[in-house]
Amino acid sequence: MLKIKRALISVSDKAGLEDFVKMLDKFGVEILSTGGTAKTIRSLGIPVKDVSEHTGFPEMLDGRVKTLHPKVHAGLLALREDKGHMETMKKHGIGLIDMVVVNLYPFEKTVSNPGVKPEEAIENIDIGGPSMLRSAAKNCKSVCVICDPSDYSRVIGEFQKNSGGISEPLLMELGRKVFARTSAYDAAIYNYLTAGGDAFPCNLSLNFTKLQDLRYGENPHQKAAFYKGGPSDEIGVAQAVQLHGKELSFNNIMDLNAALEIVREFDKPAAVIIKHTNPCGAAAAKTLTEAYLDALNCDRLSAFGSVVGFNAAVDELLADTILKECDFVECIIAPSYNSKALEALKIKKNLRLIEVKNFTAGRTVRGIDMKRVTGGILVQERDILCTKEPDLKVVTKVKPTKEELRSMLFGFLIAKHVKSNAIVISDGTKTVGVGAGQMSRVDSVKIAAQKAGSRAKGATLASDAFFPKEDGIEEAAGAGIKAIIQPGGSIRDKEVIGMADKLGIAMVFTGVRHFKH
Repeated sequence: MLKIKRALISVSDKAGLEDFVKMLDKFGVEILSTGGTAKTIRSLGIPVKDVSEHTGFPEMLDGRVKTLHPKVHAGLLALREDKGHMETMKKHGIGLIDMVVVNLYPFEKTVSNPGVKPEEAIENIDIGGPSMLRSAAKNCKSVCVICDPSDYSRVIGEFQKNSGGISEPLLMELGRKVFARTSAYDAAIYNYLTAGGDAFPCNLSLNFTKLQDLRYGENPHQKAAFYKGGPSDEIGVAQAVQLHGKELSFNNIMDLNAALEIVREFDKPAAVIIKHTNPCGAAAAKTLTEAYLDALNCDRLSAFGSVVGFNAAVDELLADTILKECDFVECIIAPSYNSKALEALKIKKNLRLIEVKNFTAGRTVRGIDMKRVTGGILVQERDILCTKEPDLKVVTKVKPTKEELRSMLFGFLIAKHVKSNAIVISDGTKTVGVGAGQMSRVDSVKIAAQKAGSRAKGATLASDAFFPKEDGIEEAAGAGIKAIIQPGGSIRDKEVIGMADKLGIAMVFTGVRHFKH
């Protein structure tokens, strides 16, 4: 049990400080401090000794050097059980410091301001704070180190329980937390200093904070947790609030992310129904209820046990429609729900209702996408490219109509979010058949056509990558497809175009591929 006799406090965030220092004073702890923190403590009527008085050396260089002194760091690092250390401390007149309370200059907050100047950012790089934290954390069996104000209450509780003492388990936990904090702090500095330079620097520093432990991963035998953070400020599932329902699973979160990524593509009301990260139906319409029904009618069978996403507020009409039209929905994600919609949906006790406000913010942020492989990580720019009508090249004798162009562009946008090989059959701004994740493109065409049935007649077809052979075009024609959108770029484009001409199908090339592995 560590008894606290002397504490050094230097904090930027003074939340909770008053109650904490009053507790220290109550137990007779000597308090050392610097600058504004010392001023705040004195204003509370609590005795405090300036670090400069403790070290016998003044602050200098406009406060850049305050605590970088042997009387501070030796006081933290000395091994109490080491006789030699204790003799050295006595010889040089250095007293032990039993507690360090430091939270760092707000570097991350400073650089999040779009107008921040480099000089301001650099001045908010803390030097003395991380140094003290690391010294104390290295010796955490003998020094209580606190880097997060949220831990004050736990320390106060132990102080009161143990008459001014801190248990070893808490000391070790607080010490570990310091290295997580200083690591994240250094990563934030590195990322700021490398921003605008090489998009893929030699060293990639990432920092994620655990949101929650999950019941299990993709399967019950796999442990799992959910973390937030990373290199992008874009709003997503990690910023979601759960309003109702049982705990989210690993697979729920993956599907919620897939739903969000699709509906955020649209300005007009849009709905998507997700199974295993693939859309089994998607639509944009005049109202969310109309969009939902269009998406649902694409593949009602697959919609059982799905995750549903919307890009606008869920109202009571939409809520009643969902409950009436689909027997089992796992989750709904939307920017908001009105009170009557919530009341209606909460009848389903296990239905997870997820709210992500302003989730369209930053949807065109380039950012980076990461995929883990064993022993490494793949990093790429996010696929935010959106093909428009002027980008298209008509390559067949038959020209597509305006309505066909609109339908093809919608389908191509959805295909971007379908696992490759991806085929999407659309009728206007609604899907009628989706073929996903097949090893051959022609099989994806067959599956999409099977899902669409008679609705494929007169519809359009989108492919995420080029057709390597004419067989996919023949299958599309057999289903009644009238127009096809695809990237082009195959060595057999000439034969593929020739087949489309022979079968009377309009075809356009985008020049852009949207593989999703």
